[in-house]
Amino acid sequence: MKRFLGYGLLAASASAVVGAAAQQPPVFRGRSEAVRVFATVTDHDGRLVTGLAQDAFEVRDEGKPQPITQFDNKPQPIRLIVMLDVSGSMEGNLPLLRSAGAQLFSRLLANDGARVGTFGNEIAISPSFTRDAGELDAAMPTFIAPDAPTPLWRALDQALGAFGDEDDRRKVILVLSDGKDTGTMNLRQRPSSQADVIDHARRDDAMIYAVGMRSRSRQGMPPGMGRGGLQAMLLADLPDPGLARVAEETGGGYTEIRFGQDLGAAFAAVADELHTQYLLAFEPPKRDGKVHDISVRVNKGGVKARARKSYVAPKA
Repeated sequence: MKRFLGYGLLAASASAVVGAAAQQPPVFRGRSEAVRVFATVTDHDGRLVTGLAQDAFEVRDEGKPQPITQFDNKPQPIRLIVMLDVSGSMEGNLPLLRSAGAQLFSRLLANDGARVGTFGNEIAISPSFTRDAGELDAAMPTFIAPDAPTPLWRALDQALGAFGDEDDRRKVILVLSDGKDTGTMNLRQRPSSQADVIDHARRDDAMIYAVGMRSRSRQGMPPGMGRGGLQAMLLADLPDPGLARVAEETGGGYTEIRFGQDLGAAFAAVADELHTQYLLAFEPPKRDGKVHDISVRVNKGGVKARARKSYVAPKA
């Protein structure tokens, strides 16, 4: 069973789907300014825990407990953007990407919608949200350029800006990458950093899940490479360590796939988790327009909650 980690902490993956995944935003867009937090609850083995009542939870804003004004654990619609790394080192993984995408899309619920994005020499995102399997499959990559870079943070920043405000379904990004961010080769484009992505996700009320993959590039080891060079090459093929931090800060999950492990199961676990989360809402104690730290606790032994770490308070 694939387990998700929140910056190194065990988290969820399971096949049972009975709970909630609703709109993520820390701030409602209607008349209410309630702060929404979505929590994943897991046991010691990383299995999803469902069926908890409202009184099992405590939400704190800057360390102070807040009354929970809304509680729900029913599946609610999501808008999902799947961002796929098509840099050169991913060349040997193309068949895995396509089969894993099919498993993920088969788990979308009736009111969910998804878009498919890729990042390498260019960043491209399919034009509209849909749950039509044919449309989504057609948007999956069919070719990976062997010399393509990995503009990871710029791709995530661009994906966050692609949601728009046309509806209130929660915003979720699932990103798959096998390497470290290499920035952009285009000097006319503004560079993006890990911090930019975290700030953007907090500001736009989005959750990010990340899957790191060990590379299976078709490129062989250059002749004459010594032990030090081999070690450097192996380290270069490790996923960007910042992915785990981004997932933790936004309340998503992180997992790492090694050779021979099932990428499709990892993608499917993300969908299952999103539809098995608890919605907890509270009124912001201060309307100061500032970033507030929040935490979610469960008063039941042997389980833990994972949720976003902060939100931007509305401004009076």
